[in-house]
Amino acid sequence: MKLAIASLLIGSAAAFAPAATPMRNSALSMSTETTTEKAFAKLPASIKPGVVTGPALVDLLDAAKEQGYAIPGVNIVGTNSINACMEAAASYGGPIMVTFSKGGGQFIAGKSVNNDADQASIAGTIAGAKHVHEVAALYGVPVVLHTDHCQKAWLPWIDGLLVASEEHFAATGSPLFSSHMLDLSEEPLEENIGICKDYLEKFAKVGILLEFELGVTGGEEDGVDNTDIDSSRLYTQPEEVFYAYEQLSQVENGAFTCAASFGNVHGVYAPGNVDLQPKILMNSQAYIKEKIGSDSDKPMKFVFHGGSGSDVSDIQEAIGYGVIKMNIDTDTQWAFWDGVRAYEAKYHDYLQGQIGNPEGDDKPNKKYYDPRMSLRAGEEAMAARLIKAAEDLKCVNVLN
Repeated sequence: MKLAIASLLIGSAAAFAPAATPMRNSALSMSTETTTEKAFAKLPASIKPGVVTGPALVDLLDAAKEQGYAIPGVNIVGTNSINACMEAAASYGGPIMVTFSKGGGQFIAGKSVNNDADQASIAGTIAGAKHVHEVAALYGVPVVLHTDHCQKAWLPWIDGLLVASEEHFAATGSPLFSSHMLDLSEEPLEENIGICKDYLEKFAKVGILLEFELGVTGGEEDGVDNTDIDSSRLYTQPEEVFYAYEQLSQVENGAFTCAASFGNVHGVYAPGNVDLQPKILMNSQAYIKEKIGSDSDKPMKFVFHGGSGSDVSDIQEAIGYGVIKMNIDTDTQWAFWDGVRAYEAKYHDYLQGQIGNPEGDDKPNKKYYDPRMSLRAGEEAMAARLIKAAEDLKCVNVLN
């Protein structure tokens, strides 16, 4: 089993239409459609093929909650894994979230590049995002451009990405990125939410959604190591979720999600080593509903962080409590490698030299060792694993 994180989405006034609740900028249940021509029969008209941001992103997540499915959110490390995500989405007939980590951005820029001031992480993440903007519509699916865990020391990375989104917004009317996650869960609650509130003020001006974390995700992933964390910190309390909700709802035009931990651990572990408690999400929903006087039993939109290795029963129970996204990394990393491994095993005798194979000592092997061949095998295997994930998440054939 793997990690699980809850993610609540809150909307706001002009940019993200608010729901009819006593609190400002809170539920995002009101439609934000601005056009009547629909690209997808089962989704609001605001949602088109390609990168989804602002009010259209709110509509997409509303649709997921109302129709009872969650969107795969997948960590990527380059155009091969990016394209595999979108290929899978086109096949299963649903949206996809392409997720950049700080380390993934650095890898895209090149590991030899100096990254002392996060310049490689910033440049690589922006480059990857621009690739998605150029090709996403070709796959015919909605794509959310997201960044993953950013702890306090890494905030300059987000600052650089925000500048790029501001420039993109000035030129096109939409941000470069759909959403960013700030993981300040190691800080005191008030400091965590205070910093998040400051960033949400900036994000709201260009239509970027904020995802923040409460509680701590265990395990280790891409430079974030919580393997020795006190297990009590793996479980968020409803009162903490509501405090964050109350504070961030004060941001005009702000939209945000809350990653509330319920036993989450990055990675894949033997059965019994991870104790997920999805009912924490149910309890948080009930607490928030009572506090804000909501008519909905699921006023929050949750996200299940780090779904790799999780039991399908836990996944679908969490969806029942309002989960609209599940993050996947470890399983797709293995799938990509396994595709490359299988390719090498199949063509092993053709990959031992440039010339000479079972068909003859003078036969060329170029078409076998061409990097595109093994990389394509990795893409296909990763896409196949994501199709299986979409089935578990009930995200199949949700567009038309």
